[in-house]
Amino acid sequence: MTDDAPDGYAPHPYVGGRTAVLRALAAWRMQWPGTPRVLVLTGDPGSGRSHLITGFLMLCDPEYRKRLPLDDLDPSTVPPELPAPAVPGAAGMTAAQVLWLLAGHFGLEADDVADVFTELAALPAPVTVVVPDVDRAGPVRTAAEPARLTREVLKPLAAIETVHLLTEMPRELAEEFAAGLPADNVQVIDLDAPQWADPQDLVRQAEALLNPQLGAPALPFTTATSPRRALAEAIGRRAGTSPLTVELAVQSILTSPKTFAPHDEALLPSSIGQAIDLHARRLEADPQTLRHLLAPMALAEGDGLPAELWPQLVNALAGKDMSGVIAGGSALTEPFVRSLELDGDDGPQTLLQLLHPAIADEIRADLPNIRTAQTQLAMALLEAVPEQDWSKADSYVRDHIASHTLEAGLLPQLLTDPGLFVHADPVPLRAAVEAVPTDELGAPARTYLRTAPLLTRTQAPAVQRAALLETAFVDDGLPEYADAIHGLGLNLPWKTLWSRPVPGISAVTVGSLPRPEGPATLVAVLDVRTGTPSEGSHSEVLVQGLVEPDHLGDTAPEQILPLSEEERAATPLELTRGTDHLRVWDRASGDIVATLLSDTPVTAADLSPDGILLVATERGAKALRILP
Repeated sequence: MTDDAPDGYAPHPYVGGRTAVLRALAAWRMQWPGTPRVLVLTGDPGSGRSHLITGFLMLCDPEYRKRLPLDDLDPSTVPPELPAPAVPGAAGMTAAQVLWLLAGHFGLEADDVADVFTELAALPAPVTVVVPDVDRAGPVRTAAEPARLTREVLKPLAAIETVHLLTEMPRELAEEFAAGLPADNVQVIDLDAPQWADPQDLVRQAEALLNPQLGAPALPFTTATSPRRALAEAIGRRAGTSPLTVELAVQSILTSPKTFAPHDEALLPSSIGQAIDLHARRLEADPQTLRHLLAPMALAEGDGLPAELWPQLVNALAGKDMSGVIAGGSALTEPFVRSLELDGDDGPQTLLQLLHPAIADEIRADLPNIRTAQTQLAMALLEAVPEQDWSKADSYVRDHIASHTLEAGLLPQLLTDPGLFVHADPVPLRAAVEAVPTDELGAPARTYLRTAPLLTRTQAPAVQRAALLETAFVDDGLPEYADAIHGLGLNLPWKTLWSRPVPGISAVTVGSLPRPEGPATLVAVLDVRTGTPSEGSHSEVLVQGLVEPDHLGDTAPEQILPLSEEERAATPLELTRGTDHLRVWDRASGDIVATLLSDTPVTAADLSPDGILLVATERGAKALRILP
């Protein structure tokens, strides 16, 4: 029990203690008079912020409450049964995604970010929102998404008087966040501060981890109650306020029990870094060797590092052959690593993850130079791409190479490869590209950045990504990159013939221009509205070749023959149009043969009998030949 917990009450079965914090959270949930609307949990990495919020949310979920011994818990830590709060988890999410998750939870019909806050404020009753894992926000670790989430989503949420917000974040963000709010509206709970720390909770945690009845191996100092309790108290004393240090200390002991003397408190860690180094020494290894083994996972992105890539990345970062250590190093890494079995795009795969993000923080902080390490890792990943063909690359390599080169300072050099643009997951690639100053990006990268919202919004497959990028490159005057995409071996639905940046096009028509000799020339007629109503707007007709981008400026509109209804009806394709998209259909089968999405509104479209799509957007006009 904690010193402030009434006798006779059981600890929370998941949290184990933290009575003072759970009381504050329960008071916030029931909106107790005088309780701030906004609570922020903070503390050092490994202080148990996420763990604590997870345990509290168990008490807030009507279904999960049924599994908890509520009658045995301190009543002041148990909130009343209420509808579950909105919990838009931030891990791996962008700030915008978190906000749209929130909008979806409350059924808001917002069209943009500002509307979400307005509609939340207009709801008839106060709302409760819990945002965990702010420190893990974003698809790219180094792209500063936690700060963006705090400033662009959490601060505006906290400013709405009807929103009751609970979140957890690193200390520096918590201080910035709270500084902008009225003092009586926000409370920051620092889990490392004496009033909120729970030393006895750490002892209970250690004792539970050492208990054979709860999964620990049967050893002389785990089976007997008195030695187990004495060891748990020693671990708790040394760990200070860090539950993660407790966990690592116990796992290290249980992994190599023969090397541990329970009476020697000097062998127990007082920090995450000490836990790593003491474990290595216990196994008669150099601590730096263990850190070499953990470094690729500390730099990894996403859900973890593919196990088959780990050895070569260890060698790359260590600058030497570590195969002998890797082959016999499972006991060395075991307390700090877990594996995750996934069925991904490349089939079943084992991913390696560090047990906690704070371990990664410790390993990265010890690297002599992060940029150099990321450069070594990125070069090794690039070497792992078969024949430099991104379609054959491991999904981790193609989806996260941009994140590694971003921190290495090499991303702009990578952003000239259309194959990467096409095959990489657009969510992490977009986040990485957006983190580079625009003036450092080349023209292809700027085209990708312009197109990326379409790719991420639709989660389009590789073929559709290729098609959208192909026409975007032509739009931006980069035909060589469009040609390169056609050379990737994908069956694209079209080839963009030309693009003309003429704003103000109100109508487009496919027609034919008779010639004195030979067949008529198919042409595109563009009706361009110039000026404004107040200035006396008027239309100008531009004519150009439909297949070849020849400007036929001396052609009078009356010379052009429109397509007859019979010609239009005889075409094997037909066209439907939306505000920001076009679809081309096969008349006979009813199948969609091409879908063109646009990042600006579509203003007009037409289709030639032989399958050339003429389309105008607010940006200009272009022609695409629909491919069989």
